[in-house]
Amino acid sequence: MSEIKVNKISPRTACGTTTLGDSGDTFTIPAGATITNNGTANGFGATGAVNWQTTVKTSGFTATAGEGYFANTSGGAFTMNLPAGSAGAIVSVVDYTNTFQTNALTISPNGSEKIGGIAASFIADTEGQSLTFVYVDGTEGWKNVQDSTSNAVGNPNLVATGGTITTSGNCKIHTFTGPGTFTVSQISTTAAENVVSYLVVAGGGAGGQNYGGGGGAGGFREVKSPLTPYTASPLDGYPSAPNRITVTATSFPIQVGGGGAASPALYNPGGTGSVSTFSTITSAGGGGGAGAPVGNSPTVGGPGGSGGGGSRGGNGGTGNTPPVSPSQGNNGGNPDGNSSSGGGAGAAGSGCNAGAGGAGVSTQINPAKGSPATNFSGGGGAASNPTSGGSGGGGGNNPGEPGKGTDNTGGGGAGNKSATGGSGIVIIRYKFQ
Repeated sequence: MSEIKVNKISPRTACGTTTLGDSGDTFTIPAGATITNNGTANGFGATGAVNWQTTVKTSGFTATAGEGYFANTSGGAFTMNLPAGSAGAIVSVVDYTNTFQTNALTISPNGSEKIGGIAASFIADTEGQSLTFVYVDGTEGWKNVQDSTSNAVGNPNLVATGGTITTSGNCKIHTFTGPGTFTVSQISTTAAENVVSYLVVAGGGAGGQNYGGGGGAGGFREVKSPLTPYTASPLDGYPSAPNRITVTATSFPIQVGGGGAASPALYNPGGTGSVSTFSTITSAGGGGGAGAPVGNSPTVGGPGGSGGGGSRGGNGGTGNTPPVSPSQGNNGGNPDGNSSSGGGAGAAGSGCNAGAGGAGVSTQINPAKGSPATNFSGGGGAASNPTSGGSGGGGGNNPGEPGKGTDNTGGGGAGNKSATGGSGIVIIRYKFQ
């Protein structure tokens, strides 16, 4: 095999044509060799690829075969004219500013040529649309071989999973009624949007036996970010730095407290509720209601998020234990007679034998939990209270009803029958679009 080594091949005459070989000859480009085209390549046929032009088009123009274009119609609609058709010619175009739905791009064939078999223009009017046309023949003309109507754009917002997820306007809401994990896979590019709103409610305490006190409500802690619009409770802890949670791209274990267990025997106090946690925030379980007195000896309510009610002169348990600011709850009632009700997030328990549980508080952090707002952390009613407890707490000595604290609200259980406390809840809310 002979070999010729030269640096340049040129035609004999100026602007002439140089021909390589004869008809039927084969030229082989070995592996590793590179051919660079700095001019115009004709007659090679279409390879299915286009050479994208990064100078954005903002007004009418005529396309060149083998090229792709970014069309910016934000300033108004315009027309892209297709070149004269030749078999295998290819042209692509994409919606540069995602505005085709407002200002459409008209794609016009050359002269009497066709687009999809019809001698007429095509109107691209879908947001984010991208199109690729190949010229086939005079029957069909330009055929669209690729049409994407998906608008693939980067997401600058917070992205997370975990719990039961709902939406409200521009906010996502993650609700946990049991243990789980709030996993942030991406934080927002806007720092303020990474400060999330949250509600952390612990399990309520159980009521005491016989003339025992009502159970205290589970601790209630809430922070509302200004970027997640809703009506928060009066206990909103924003903008206190210790209470704010700025999430990072990591996993946050969630603990949801169960309600306190019923008293196992006649004179025993009700069980204390369990804590609920999210990140650095812990809400204390509600204190159990005092057990029935032995003789005339007073018994006291248990401490907790809100304190349990006392019995026969015994003080109610202390609320906001351990102490946080804003307070997560209130004291149980000091009985005027045989028993008193448990404290709630919004008020202390009542000392009256028939006193309702201390009032809870309401928030609209999760509209799906109730409209227009949901009450949380009400105390359990006193032993002689025939009605309901306060805002999520259990009723007292109401025949036919056990007086259990309402689950997923942290309500305290009623006294007398030693009703169990209600379980807690954790809710996280943030802007996602």
